[in-house]
Amino acid sequence: MYQYLPYCVLAASVLALTFAFIFYRQMKKQDEGTPRMREIAQYVREGAMAYLKQQYKVVTVVFVILAVIFAILAYGFNVQNPWVPFAFLTGGFFSGLAGFIGMKTATFASGRTAAAARKSLNSGLKVAFRSGAVMGLTVVGLGLLDISVWFIVLRHFVAEATIPQQLVVITTTMLTFGMGASTQALFARVGGGIYTKAADVGADLVGKVESDLPEDDPRNPATIADNVGDNVGDVAGMGADLYESYCGSILSTMALGAAAFFQDGEVAQLKAIFAPMLIAAVGVLLSIISIFTVRTKEGAGMAQLLKSMAVGTNCAAILSGVAAFVILWALGIENWLGLSFSVVAGLAAGVIIGKATEYYTSHSYKPTQKLAEASQTGPATVIINGVGLGMLSTAIPVLAIGCAIILSYLCAIGFDVKNMLTAANLSTGLYGVAIAAVGMLSTLGITLATDAYGPIADNAGGNAEMSELEPFVRERTDVLDALGNTTAATGKGFAIGSAALTALALLASYIEEIKIALARVGDAIIGVGGKVIENASDASILDVLEHYGVSLMNPTVLAGVFIGAMMAFLFCGLTMNAVGRAAGKMVVEVRRQFHEIKGILTGEGTPDYKRCVEISTKAAQHEMILPSLLAIIIPIAVGVVLGVAGVMGLLIGGLGAGFVLAVFMSNSGGAWDNAKKYVEEGHFGGKGSECHHATVVGDTVGDPFKDTSGPSLNILIKLMSMVSIVMAGLTATFHLI
Repeated sequence: MYQYLPYCVLAASVLALTFAFIFYRQMKKQDEGTPRMREIAQYVREGAMAYLKQQYKVVTVVFVILAVIFAILAYGFNVQNPWVPFAFLTGGFFSGLAGFIGMKTATFASGRTAAAARKSLNSGLKVAFRSGAVMGLTVVGLGLLDISVWFIVLRHFVAEATIPQQLVVITTTMLTFGMGASTQALFARVGGGIYTKAADVGADLVGKVESDLPEDDPRNPATIADNVGDNVGDVAGMGADLYESYCGSILSTMALGAAAFFQDGEVAQLKAIFAPMLIAAVGVLLSIISIFTVRTKEGAGMAQLLKSMAVGTNCAAILSGVAAFVILWALGIENWLGLSFSVVAGLAAGVIIGKATEYYTSHSYKPTQKLAEASQTGPATVIINGVGLGMLSTAIPVLAIGCAIILSYLCAIGFDVKNMLTAANLSTGLYGVAIAAVGMLSTLGITLATDAYGPIADNAGGNAEMSELEPFVRERTDVLDALGNTTAATGKGFAIGSAALTALALLASYIEEIKIALARVGDAIIGVGGKVIENASDASILDVLEHYGVSLMNPTVLAGVFIGAMMAFLFCGLTMNAVGRAAGKMVVEVRRQFHEIKGILTGEGTPDYKRCVEISTKAAQHEMILPSLLAIIIPIAVGVVLGVAGVMGLLIGGLGAGFVLAVFMSNSGGAWDNAKKYVEEGHFGGKGSECHHATVVGDTVGDPFKDTSGPSLNILIKLMSMVSIVMAGLTATFHLI
């Protein structure tokens, strides 16, 4: 029976891609609107595609160099699995492909959403949401396709002494394509984030604050670059981001399952390996069903729209929880009931994070309304209150993840609290934590649809403004856009939360890779109690930790913790400053055009949109390289200097600081954006008032918070883990301390 299960997962991936294609075709059949609407959409589409092609050229060079290095380590020094270079490349390719398909869909959908909004609010919501569903289903479809095909291929070609050893090698090898996905995702998020926020900040500060132009006014030279940025940052970057989150959670669970049930034989291992794959596969079907439940009534407000979205996401979450019980019971996996509750713990944590994010970032609730009220005393208080709001908003997600980790661990070991840290319970408990991450992301098909919908609605509003459509059309798209800001923040919360759970599982996977590396070179392990373990594959996680002295009293561990925490802030500092420099160039350019091109503000002159697009493109390509490469270089350097203990500290420090900082930045940015939207709806003086100007300043500060630095941190956390796993052979065989 078990030999057919990978093909079931493959079938689920084909189903997801089929429905993605169906939704894409349905979107393409929608009315494109007036000739002016088509012209604006074409400008944005061409700019987005031109940027993405340029970014992929840079990323391709990096990938080729890294693949060559991995090949040398594998074939020249025998410190790495020979499949690693190929798995790395496929992970990066599929991650980039997911982002490309999502962005192509979004650039076709935004104008059609504006045209549909001329008919009704529900029509606009349907077009935007179904187009966002293309992204969601493409990500899960390509992810499961890559995972299932690699598993089938490696089962035929990897040869080990025993089947259990083969399964451990296969699953740890597959983690490598997670590094490829994470590397591509980081370049996409950082590059796209710098691009979009440079344009957005420039357009807002000069266009809105200095010249009192409405959002997306065609007289603003940066407005096309701003709309292009929504696609390359919030769509292509987000697609690559969540692709690697989705794959990383499944792959780490598979690797832990193979290791945790190693002593129980091939059948027990296969059950543990297939469980996360099947939960994700069923989640695809449930996401498709739930997508069809999202609709709203004409004249709906923010609360009603949020409820419409919640119907779909909650339906998928509840059904996925039920499905987990059925799948684990049908597999006959040991302690299936406890592991099912581990999945539920992950789902519950995801829902709690989503609701908390919604509460702190939606202007339907008090925190963002109070933030808008602070605009009455100027931009300084808006910024102060926004920072405070973001800090307060970290409490619920952190507590939710902490509870999910403990509950999923205890559920997996049958609440054997007295013996929770024995070697057997440690492996099984960590498997429970990993499968909780799979549960959280099992409904990614619809969760990502609600996220990707936001940039489409935002661009639809831009198209309506630049095409000078009836005012009620812009009002409808503004409602959809405000909802999109909240759903986007919720999507980032899911990604960050899953990163915390997955990163903990990857720590255990790192230990398993160290064991394989030591077994490959024939080194023994001095385990717990001083026992000598000649074959490193037979060692437990506790034995490896004892061998390398991984303890809080070890100064190399503490040094690693501080370096990991520093990495989160260093990375954010680099990306924030990058946005600041790029935005400064954009501000200078927009001011120059207003001064030198006569008649722009009166509508008689035509802005040079192309120049602004070029500024954002060059800035993004230049500025994304250093922070992205640091995420790869630092774990390798720490491994070479401080060894395994230092790397463990690095990953723990990066996880702790990065998780909290990411929640803070994403929620502050989302709240600042929606506070501006709240004022624009007519509160505290409405558009053009001093309060509006103050919230625009807050929004410009929040832009790199929520769309560049914040969402990139969850990729940083996992990429450092993935790099450490891939380079485990080098670290195990060569380190200075």
